[in-house]
Amino acid sequence: MARNIQPIAKRCKALGVSPAALGYSKKNTIRNPKGQVRRKQSEYGMQLQEKQKVKFIYGVLERQFKNYFEMASRRPGQTGENLLSILESRLDNVVFRLGFAMTRAEARQLVSHGHFTVNGRRVNIPSFLVKPGMVITLKESSKSLEKIKANMEDNAFRQPPKWLEYDVNNMVAKVIAVPAREDIDDIPIEEHLIVELYSK
Repeated sequence: MARNIQPIAKRCKALGVSPAALGYSKKNTIRNPKGQVRRKQSEYGMQLQEKQKVKFIYGVLERQFKNYFEMASRRPGQTGENLLSILESRLDNVVFRLGFAMTRAEARQLVSHGHFTVNGRRVNIPSFLVKPGMVITLKESSKSLEKIKANMEDNAFRQPPKWLEYDVNNMVAKVIAVPAREDIDDIPIEEHLIVELYSK
């Protein structure tokens, strides 16, 4: 399976994203902050960078991202908002939002190893898209894992988004709505630039 193996801090610095916003609290991007003075970006450069930023945040590769964009363009409403809603609906992102993992990459691994069920069935596909009414549960045999326990303690302050109803005691979450644009306010994303890029 293809994956991005670029250093996280270096990639964050290039895209103007704070590692802390992605769950990498121990990383920083202040090495040699004045080392490169970049020229003013072109319009195309800004659009491309925004697309690369969103792909990096959600851990999605090019072909899959394009498929998501085409899916978003077929839905009613604004394409950019639809795209972010689809990305937020990925199972690995849901696991991250609920605090079971410190980062989306770790959430992807937990899902791949089969630690979660959706509507009672084990799902090990990180890109699985959840829908309203679906119930996501941590498997009973996984509740004793030290790593998940530690993550839950460290993320106790993290509030799940409004579109998820979460029972912390039983580690069960229910999708009660489609993710809305206002629910994604922790990372600055200008989705209209991505729409403009694909519209060319």
